[in-house]
Amino acid sequence: MLRPLTLVVSLVVLLGLAVPDADAFFGSKDKARNEIIIVSGGPALQAWETLRRKIDQHDQWWGNFIRSAKFRMTQIVKEKGPSANITWMVYRPAYERRATEQGVPLLQYIESVRDEYFARDLKHPIRLVWFDSGDDVINYINSGQNRRSVKIGGFEYFGHSNMYAFMFDYSNHISGACRAWLHQDDLKKIKRSAFAKGAFCKSWGCHTGESMSAFWRSATGTRMWGAKGKTDYSPLQHDRLPEITDGGYWKH
Repeated sequence: MLRPLTLVVSLVVLLGLAVPDADAFFGSKDKARNEIIIVSGGPALQAWETLRRKIDQHDQWWGNFIRSAKFRMTQIVKEKGPSANITWMVYRPAYERRATEQGVPLLQYIESVRDEYFARDLKHPIRLVWFDSGDDVINYINSGQNRRSVKIGGFEYFGHSNMYAFMFDYSNHISGACRAWLHQDDLKKIKRSAFAKGAFCKSWGCHTGESMSAFWRSATGTRMWGAKGKTDYSPLQHDRLPEITDGGYWKH
């Protein structure tokens, strides 16, 4: 005798009806598989930074936004275990230009974080997605995976920012400016339904908590922790995530 669930599936096939996605039909068995998106912006070029006062120079080391993302993803893997579903988005053009400037294969170094550190050493594969623009980030949020079955459970950004925008190529193409960003006014293009209830979102860039976090919440329905003030990436030397300087604080 056919069990009720088997009978339903058989009727669907016999009647020529479309068979829905497995997660949608049977129900998601593991909500912990919600996707966590980590975004790394790009570094400045040293050619521009050497023209600044030393106190104002950025990114003496090319890997600030790579190592911080690696450290955070490692934390997530340890916290969530095998269920951690991580996508790492990296702004490719800035690392291509910095690689040319330094004469080293930075893209290969970044890919080795995925292939050698996570897949080989931690035995926990992650998804690496290169991107070229703010629209690429929005498009991935909206439809990078089937958002009916895979919601976004977390979103974190490592990179340059001001109170209004993530600045993916700050001082990488133009000294003291950028031409690739995700502005708070663009956040309205994000589909609120892409996010899981209670998703954890945080920007580790400077000043995000002063304006952009409010726009993020309005657009996505989720809170984004951001800095009121500047963030400092030097604690990475001591295996710590970026910290806020000069009396600033985290807010959402």
